[in-house]
Amino acid sequence: MNLKQQVSDLMTANRRSSNGHHYTLPSPDSYPYQWLWDSCFHAIILSHIDPGYAKQELLSLTKKQFKNGMIPHMIYWERPKKPTTFPVINWGLRDTSTLTQPPMLAYAVWQIFKKDRDKEFLKKMYPAMKKFYLYFLKDRDTRNNHLAAIINPDESGEDNSPRFDLPLGLPQVQTIDENFSVRKMLYRKNKECKFDASKCMYDQFWVKDVPLNAILVENLKNMADIAVELREDIDADYFLHQSKLTSYAMQILMKEDDLYWSTMGPRYERIKVKTWALFSPMFANILTKEEAKKLVKDHLLNPKEFKTKYGVPTTSLSEKSFDPNGFWRGPVWMSTNWFIYKGLKRYKLEKEAQLIKEQSLELLQKSGFREQFNPLTGEGYGAHNFTWGGLVLDMN
Repeated sequence: MNLKQQVSDLMTANRRSSNGHHYTLPSPDSYPYQWLWDSCFHAIILSHIDPGYAKQELLSLTKKQFKNGMIPHMIYWERPKKPTTFPVINWGLRDTSTLTQPPMLAYAVWQIFKKDRDKEFLKKMYPAMKKFYLYFLKDRDTRNNHLAAIINPDESGEDNSPRFDLPLGLPQVQTIDENFSVRKMLYRKNKECKFDASKCMYDQFWVKDVPLNAILVENLKNMADIAVELREDIDADYFLHQSKLTSYAMQILMKEDDLYWSTMGPRYERIKVKTWALFSPMFANILTKEEAKKLVKDHLLNPKEFKTKYGVPTTSLSEKSFDPNGFWRGPVWMSTNWFIYKGLKRYKLEKEAQLIKEQSLELLQKSGFREQFNPLTGEGYGAHNFTWGGLVLDMN
């Protein structure tokens, strides 16, 4: 059976419907709900298999959009009938969470549109997308410095990444239970302040994360492209301008010693922990060609940092926090491989991009569709039948 058929079978097996809403579970046994950026990844994968279902996947996300424009990172269309490995968290609402995730929606919509040029789909999605990106630009940038903030590590999509140890007051070496315990305390504080972004940011957890803002930069460009297709010229100019402002703000407030660091607090204190986030600005074409080449040479291809046999670890081998079996503290994830691959292709670093693709394929062949992988041995960890492996179809 070829890879495309394997991915297609996996996506079909994980497909669910509830009251006319269609979505894909990342893993039935571990993640039995709809997640925001997971569904964006699913739509990108499905654009190569079934664009019609890819559209349904994204349309379902918009049905639970909040009045302020936020799209929650979890939607509970149906509660599982048997226990799962995913911890149950009370986010304060019956059918959704009260956090969001990296804004990959416009990118996913644009990828589908490039396949079949269906403007009716763009028209259906556009009002919700416009509200969503305005939410990030306004509610998550209360100081108008053109960087969006997260109020909880889970909003990065990388729950226990060592990028968030310092803001959480955690040591570099920790257990996943210790991390989860501190994050649960933050959930309770978020809930007490009713998840008001400005208050929660200032009083509890205020991080401007590099990958989220790089994703925002790229997606605002996609929003401009979509607005052009719909002849929303004023919107197109606005979103393109905001993309440039965010890119410039990243250069001014995050960049130091030719690297981009997530920041914390009102003074934008750099969180100098080397994770895969160093490479995320390439995805949005924020670096110069010379900067990208130097970044790849000095860090991506450095065997003391990110060069391993089985791909790019989410945390540098040089960090005390590196743990090859540490969830987001060392294992390889297909999503981060995909972001890095896309960034390398953007800078025409073809040899390096091909290596990421080959390593990703080797992981699937060795360990199957797992949630994450040991970068040193290739062993699969976490959830089984995990959909993100299908992103290899978009490495082309």
